[in-house]
Amino acid sequence: MKKIKRIIIAFVAACMTIMSSCNYLDIVPDNIATIDYAFRLRSQAEKYLFTCYSYLPEFASWSSNPALLSGDEIWFFYPYDVAYYGKPPSNWEVARGNQGIINPYLNYWDGGSGGKSMFQAIRDCNTFLENIEIVPDMDDTEKRRWTAEVKFLKAYYHWYLLRMYGPIPVMKENIPISAGVEEVKRYREPIDSCFDYIVKLIDTAAAGLPDVIQDPVSEMGRVTRPIALSIKARILMTAASPLFNGNPDYADFTDNRGIHLFNTAADPQKWQLAADACKEAIDACAAVGHQLYHFNPLVNTYNLGPEMKIQMDIRNAICEKWNSEVIWGATNSLSSAIQKYAQPIIDPSISTENGAVRPLGEYAPTLKVAEQFYTKNGLPIQEDKTWDYENRYNLDTATAADRFYIQPNYVTAALNFNREPRFYADLGFDGGIWYGQGKFDDENTFHVEGRLGGYSGNRRGSEYSITGYYAKKLVNFLNVLQTTGAYQIQSYPWPIIRLADLYLYYAEALNEVNGPTAETLKWIDLVRERAGIPTVEDAWTNYAKNPGAYQSKDGFRKIIHQERLIEMAFEGNRYWDLRRWKEAERVMSQPVKGWNVSQQDPLYYYQVTSLFNQTFKKRDYFWPIEEKSTIVNTNLVQNPGW
Repeated sequence: MKKIKRIIIAFVAACMTIMSSCNYLDIVPDNIATIDYAFRLRSQAEKYLFTCYSYLPEFASWSSNPALLSGDEIWFFYPYDVAYYGKPPSNWEVARGNQGIINPYLNYWDGGSGGKSMFQAIRDCNTFLENIEIVPDMDDTEKRRWTAEVKFLKAYYHWYLLRMYGPIPVMKENIPISAGVEEVKRYREPIDSCFDYIVKLIDTAAAGLPDVIQDPVSEMGRVTRPIALSIKARILMTAASPLFNGNPDYADFTDNRGIHLFNTAADPQKWQLAADACKEAIDACAAVGHQLYHFNPLVNTYNLGPEMKIQMDIRNAICEKWNSEVIWGATNSLSSAIQKYAQPIIDPSISTENGAVRPLGEYAPTLKVAEQFYTKNGLPIQEDKTWDYENRYNLDTATAADRFYIQPNYVTAALNFNREPRFYADLGFDGGIWYGQGKFDDENTFHVEGRLGGYSGNRRGSEYSITGYYAKKLVNFLNVLQTTGAYQIQSYPWPIIRLADLYLYYAEALNEVNGPTAETLKWIDLVRERAGIPTVEDAWTNYAKNPGAYQSKDGFRKIIHQERLIEMAFEGNRYWDLRRWKEAERVMSQPVKGWNVSQQDPLYYYQVTSLFNQTFKKRDYFWPIEEKSTIVNTNLVQNPGW
């Protein structure tokens, strides 16, 4: 004990610089020199609890969240304007194929290059769990809750590493300070052992967590039982998916003891475990009032018809704080800056030249993402027999019938016509209607003018969409571009997981277990109903070129995958989903495309332009461990291909 008292906790001081905004998740122990002092009083122990929370990734940061820019969903201009903006986002360098082992981008293993060290987070969690019982001025009930929260966080940080890096060392407890050199050199555990440990730890944590937050003002964002069960469902869905469940590509992935780190034989029972976890999470969420969101303004000031009402159902499921659908929101990562980058200029009467915070419109969805959305009949654009797929890049002129989606008399691409409501709710585009931002009558709205010379298009520096599309889904409709040119942003906690996510997980798992049964269809159709499109059966039976496609397990799997890519677009799911399905090599090895945004005439603007020849190699399924870590710890084998 005397030795421990003499140890300065360097990591505590480091934690103090992690966050700068003011909420309970940001508080860290101040001026604490020894472990025993950190747990001498409840007030100090609480600060240590919040330190454990402070390692949660910055989900809303497009430069820190690996899933937002590391894939093919969003693109930027190149070469990047370093003089104007500083260095390019680390994760976008990953998307461009520039990841390496010397100084890896977004290093969540050791910390650095935009990433926080998850192992440091785990060490702090272990320290908390080892000492919380000695705090004198706390009752057992509160100790149980805090212990459960930190056990969940410890499991989550293990999971965050596992999803990025594959097999990891499992740190059940901190390595003692008296440990020898060889004891410190930990091995990576086989992948199934990692999953088992994380899930069991979450089960233990869930038993001690509250069902709901009793004090929303001071505690929103802290972990509850429905949150824990929902994340458990996500983890088990990943464990059951092809990347981790019977992956022959890693048959030779062994450590220096010859222990195989991956299973090569798929276990169908993992899908049943995932399905059971999804249902348990859905039931727990329903019991505390979670439901799919529908727009219901507090005051009757919005003149909305059914077309715009559906779009607001979709947009505000993300942007309305703590709405009924959000299961876990990231209180320590508010969605503010990302809205600035997603928002184009839509009011030509206001100059933004002097706005310190102004719309930039650079966060550009790629053309392939625009094409993945369904037609108005709820089908992929190449499957709908009523939609002209071959001529989708031709020009068309909007009429009064299109006024809730496209500005009447505006010329735009045929691709933008007769699409599902999520297309118009999620995407801004040249000629597209942009509801909100001070205009709340859907018969009097702003629209985008994205061509060269248009107020939303290529203008000062690099402040424009390089693809011609904008991520409207992420922008709160209550944001206002003020007459001063300043952009007033209504921030919201990033939705880490929401109910539609769970419904689609459950449908996916049920299909893998039983195929497209009525129960399987039920959960995907609930999401489609809210999105304003027909059920799977109605859509495919009445409008599809291949009407029976949904009736087989393989056919329905493709439908579920596309449904997830659409419903969860821009929320940080596509990148992880394509990886766990082992589809990233195919999907992310296609050219990144957009419109020719440097043109003014629509005939030339609507020419498909290749922006980058992206490749995703087999090695890219797992991020590299920094080379110096594998040199220091010779038992730490590098991921294949790096």
